[in-house]
Amino acid sequence: MKNIATYDLMESARNTNQWLGASALALASYPFTGVMPNPFFRLLAAWGEVTERSFARMVAKPDWNILTIVGDDGRDHVVSVEPVIARAFGDLIHFRVHGRPEKQRKVLLVAPMSGHYATLLRSTIASLLPDCEVYTTDWHNARDIPVSEGKFDIEDYTLYLVDFMKFLGPEINVIAVCQPAPLTLAATAYLAEEAPEAQPRTLTLIGGPIDPDAAATDVTDFGSRITMGQLEQLAIQRVGFKYAGVGRLVYPGLLQLASFMSMNADRHSEAFREQILRVAKGEAGDHDKHNRFYDEYLAVMDMTAEFYLSTVERIFKNLEIAQNKFVVAGKQVDIGKITNVAVKTVEGSADDISAPGQCVAALDLLTGLPDSKKASHLEQGAGHYGIFAGKSWRDNIRPLVLNFIDSNSGQDAKVSHLKTV
Repeated sequence: MKNIATYDLMESARNTNQWLGASALALASYPFTGVMPNPFFRLLAAWGEVTERSFARMVAKPDWNILTIVGDDGRDHVVSVEPVIARAFGDLIHFRVHGRPEKQRKVLLVAPMSGHYATLLRSTIASLLPDCEVYTTDWHNARDIPVSEGKFDIEDYTLYLVDFMKFLGPEINVIAVCQPAPLTLAATAYLAEEAPEAQPRTLTLIGGPIDPDAAATDVTDFGSRITMGQLEQLAIQRVGFKYAGVGRLVYPGLLQLASFMSMNADRHSEAFREQILRVAKGEAGDHDKHNRFYDEYLAVMDMTAEFYLSTVERIFKNLEIAQNKFVVAGKQVDIGKITNVAVKTVEGSADDISAPGQCVAALDLLTGLPDSKKASHLEQGAGHYGIFAGKSWRDNIRPLVLNFIDSNSGQDAKVSHLKTV
């Protein structure tokens, strides 16, 4: 499958479905359809609208759409997104809140590179902005990166994090969500040996596969069943002629999306059937609950082949982080060298992607860290998404994380419950 024709065929299928949806919407919206009071045309137009929107979102990067926050002074403050470090495969960006004093808490939110854009953490960032200066990693779509920029694997990813942490300084508090948790732990350990003065103040790991073998899920079962040769043959393609990264080997976002959707196919099918009926009845809105969720969920990005394959092989199969054998740039990283960075793990009891036990395993690896600087939290009833962006995050986990940051900073900063707009 490692050829341009397969990638372009998949893109052509997506484009065709988008066109079919647009055509159905246009045809069923002609005035003559009102001559006959037949619900068929309403359903056809509704199907077309939902289909066109869904397939169009698959190749569009969502906007951050964080416009303002309400400050302690009761005024709306404009938020702008400003890159502070620009790199080929990802940027470090700052959500600057204009017209308010700088917040004491500085947070680096490490976004996953697992098929979705960093905007998946929009609500997480919005919830932190009233209380923190927020920075995040904004990873780029591999299909838009020319082959001349070279490779990008998990070691390169780790070194990006090292550079970002060095830039932000020792007052930063790092929060890693899901996929980057093991690599963020490795980056902190790397700093502990190479530049201890640049280590973050705290490190919070949320729902990450530190030790995938600690609790089985569909993700870990898949990783153990398939060989690396099979995975490379089945999943890796070359970017087609439409994009700047033409010829680059990638794990396409559309394949990742198909995998995501298949895990809960019945639930997704029911959601789209209900949305078509709501559109036909005139009850749907452009930014209703369905569209807000799926505009983000369907927007996928390609990962470089070397990043995807090295993640599966080294994190899931060889357990290099779990066994403290991870190597970066020819140097073995020793997680036990972390001695003064407070570390907290957060898990959801109903997490079916990184099951309970996988993330808290990080604390056992921190042999040089006193127990007083270790903490863990298991959120009862919370699934994977809920522990960083859902109700569980808003009501329980966010205050716990901010209190953990404060208790290890020597500062008594009040946790705000102000909302963003």
